[in-house]
Amino acid sequence: MTENIENETDTSIPEGKHLVKKKRRERIVRKGRLKQERLRVLVRMLLSIIFIAGIYYGSKCQSWYLPKDAFNKAGSGSVEIINNNIVPSYKILTLLKSSNVPNVPLYMAKTDYIKKELMKLTPIENVYIRRYAFPARMQIIVRERIPVIRISPDEKVAPVAVFTSDGKIIGKEYMPFKSENDTILVLSYGNKGDDYHKWDLAKIKEIQKITRYVETYAEEPVEYIDFRQPDNVFIKVKTVNIRLGKLDDDVYNRIMRIPSILPQVKLVDSKVKYLDLSWEKVNYLKLQ
Repeated sequence: MTENIENETDTSIPEGKHLVKKKRRERIVRKGRLKQERLRVLVRMLLSIIFIAGIYYGSKCQSWYLPKDAFNKAGSGSVEIINNNIVPSYKILTLLKSSNVPNVPLYMAKTDYIKKELMKLTPIENVYIRRYAFPARMQIIVRERIPVIRISPDEKVAPVAVFTSDGKIIGKEYMPFKSENDTILVLSYGNKGDDYHKWDLAKIKEIQKITRYVETYAEEPVEYIDFRQPDNVFIKVKTVNIRLGKLDDDVYNRIMRIPSILPQVKLVDSKVKYLDLSWEKVNYLKLQ
């Protein structure tokens, strides 16, 4: 009996030591994990502080902002204006001088007010604005109206106004411009009997249509249309000046007679003043 008790005591002692060692190892592991967790929390906190500080100081960097004098002169590199053939860049910047340069990083700035200001310029049909964050710069893309008719009191005098395809009139302050010569030259004094300021879109389209008709049947480009006497209109092609007379409903039928008589004009030895198509059925040449 005594022998059995001694054997049980000898067996339990090694088991107790093993359990103590196991618990000790578990405490060491727990302490190690706790230290690692605290370290991770500390690292995350430091990274968050660094990140927030970076955002704060980065937002204060001047490269995010447009210079205060960005609207003062063209070619500064901060503001680029493209696609403007009628309105000079300096006129656009002059208009923007009354607007404040954004005092926030450009990527955060609203640009609606810039578009609103530029839309006040008659030749401009629409404006698109691109913002580049770093370094801060702005690109103003202009879409201008299409000029179709230029007005002058004489063929040798610089134009005083231009009409666009949508019937808007552009004043002399925008001339000359790059695409001016691609328009139809119309001679007009702008007086009471022929006040081009009162012309509407229908009138512009009528002039374009007459020009196309004459160029088609004469097979020559139109040099100008003379509206200085509204009831006695002339249209000049390379070979001869053509009198259309009053622009009534029959004018297109009279234009269709050009191919039958223009070859004869080229054969006349005398100098021709104009080809008269103002009559309903009769054509004749007026000699100088």
